[in-house]
Amino acid sequence: MTKPRVAVIGTGGTISSVGRHSLDLVRYIENNKVYEVDELLNAFPETLEQADLVPVRLKAIPSTAIGPVDWLAINAKVNEVIDDDPSIDGIVITHGTATLEETAYFLNLVAHVDVPIVLVGAQRPASGMGTDAGINLVNAIRAAGHPESRGRGVLGVLNDEIHFSRDMTKTSTLRQQTFRSADFGLLGHADWDKVAYYRMPERRRAPDTEFDVRGLDDLPRVDVSMTYAGSDGAAIEAFQAAGAKGIVIGAMAPGYVTPTELEKLHAAREAGVTIVHSSRAGSGRVGDVPSRRAPGTVLADNLTPQKARVLLTVALTKTDNPMELQRIFDEY
Repeated sequence: MTKPRVAVIGTGGTISSVGRHSLDLVRYIENNKVYEVDELLNAFPETLEQADLVPVRLKAIPSTAIGPVDWLAINAKVNEVIDDDPSIDGIVITHGTATLEETAYFLNLVAHVDVPIVLVGAQRPASGMGTDAGINLVNAIRAAGHPESRGRGVLGVLNDEIHFSRDMTKTSTLRQQTFRSADFGLLGHADWDKVAYYRMPERRRAPDTEFDVRGLDDLPRVDVSMTYAGSDGAAIEAFQAAGAKGIVIGAMAPGYVTPTELEKLHAAREAGVTIVHSSRAGSGRVGDVPSRRAPGTVLADNLTPQKARVLLTVALTKTDNPMELQRIFDEY
């Protein structure tokens, strides 16, 4: 049986990190040693049995260092890989778990390649005792090369689970079962004997999206302000002063801010800043209560604040019309 051809793009993260010893499971970052992607694959030779692999070096950094400019570079590399080798059946991107969900969702909005894209990370470094790096990488390669992964958007594979990038979020600092899809659950499993899917995502997803960021050098600045008891909106003013084109509010459930914050949001809207109301609860849609938000505020549906920021960042490359932005948030 012919093996699928899978490109593995390396960006670093815990999955590629090497600690000082096998029990260095948290402070390994201080060792300043990260495998390049080809070195990582060779460290786990079982990966080489899953597919005809094409390692692609891009970055070898912690995911805390990855931001919008890096998203553009990763998307450009994805397109370059497929343009250079149309025989590729799928793409795996190794990534740190801290911001894996944000990079994955960004690619789900902008990647225009008709092959599965799977992001994979690990909670323990490649050198650590009981590391999940190897098995996660094996399963990501299997999922990326699987024909049933097509059409499901950009995926995340960790802990034998396959998640839709829009829904997944990191929920634990150290536990290996850290990624959850709170409202709707995972898409399937990468089990020892087969890759098994059980549902399709409903929201619009790669490669059939309206956004194209190829050729851009940067993205609009969008910041996140979290609401808390007694918050006075100082962050809103600071983000506006820093040049934010949009501000996502991680509001109190089901979508409320403090009275002082509401005043600051009215002022920001009058100054032309786009406002999106998300919720800090981590689950459920934001309530539509016009008296509790500034005119023209966009509702984030059930997106977490960090995911709403990604969508707004991408959407602002296309429009700043509130009605159009609300359509985008309703569809994606």
